[in-house]
Amino acid sequence: MGNKKSKAVAVIVAHPDDETLWAGGTILSHPSWQWFIVCLCRGSDTDRAPRFFKTLQVLGSEGIMGDLNDGPEQKPLDENELEHTILKLLPSMHFDLIISHNPGGEYTRHVRHEEISKAVIKICNAEKISANELWTFAYEDGNKKYNPRPIETSPVFHILTKRIWLKKYSIITGIYGFEKNSFEAETTPLAESFWQFTNPYDAQKWLKQFENGK
Repeated sequence: MGNKKSKAVAVIVAHPDDETLWAGGTILSHPSWQWFIVCLCRGSDTDRAPRFFKTLQVLGSEGIMGDLNDGPEQKPLDENELEHTILKLLPSMHFDLIISHNPGGEYTRHVRHEEISKAVIKICNAEKISANELWTFAYEDGNKKYNPRPIETSPVFHILTKRIWLKKYSIITGIYGFEKNSFEAETTPLAESFWQFTNPYDAQKWLKQFENGK
């Protein structure tokens, strides 16, 4: 699963549980890395916010929450507000790695996931975040035909050990409290995958190709 040498890594997600669902195994597999998780929504949610901070303790990560609109109507966020919120919450430092959502989301479809991915890619390309590398989650659901699955052909793909997966699953069902027959519990991937970019311009070009292909 890569170099065990310590790295400074930021994970930027929409909701409490996204960090665990899509990257929890990677986080748990690298306890020597310095993790910082930014959750952009639900900061005032009296149920999910405390669960997020309890999860940080299990993951061995620092983190912070924002409170962007996350109503059921999922109205598009103002791009400037979204960018400002990310930069305000993220520590001003150099990161070895940034991890965030995919511009197509991890399943069909979630506007917040898509918006946040695009914002992170654009911020990195504009060099408003200092980072060596950018990963975006690589999952697909066959246009709602099945629960999200890791894309095995992505540049970063690793199968989780049973111990790591069980710990990840226990966060989803125990700390976050999702029932075993819930979407979240049934989705919890046995492997994790990421698209990888070492040049932010390549990520921006990929984003434009993605948008043109939609």
